[in-house]
Amino acid sequence: MKKLLFLVIAAAGFASAGVAQTKKAVQTVTIKTPTVQCEMCKDRIEGYLKREQGVSKAVVDVKKKVTKVTFITDRTNIEHIKAAIANAGYDADDVTAEEEAYKKLPKCCKKPEDGGGMQH
Repeated sequence: MKKLLFLVIAAAGFASAGVAQTKKAVQTVTIKTPTVQCEMCKDRIEGYLKREQGVSKAVVDVKKKVTKVTFITDRTNIEHIKAAIANAGYDADDVTAEEEAYKKLPKCCKKPEDGGGMQH
């Protein structure tokens, strides 16, 4: 009888531990991405962030020049996300685009002062 009671208590303990581990803190942040110029920029950043561990959603608003990112806080943080955007070749809040990645961007995705931007 004691063994059965122990097994029931142990099973309940493992079940509650499993539930506790599935609760993950999710956070949504808005990052200024002032160098976003076009839909190619949007696709590039969103695609890059989808590969980033812990990021569950990324939406770039080209007109407002912001990127809204939802992520799991125990897998990544806002600084890593900004670094990922910079590594894709774009400024992210206070983090400047990685120079080599920026040079590889299509002309339409570069800053107007560098001869890029959308032609009207």
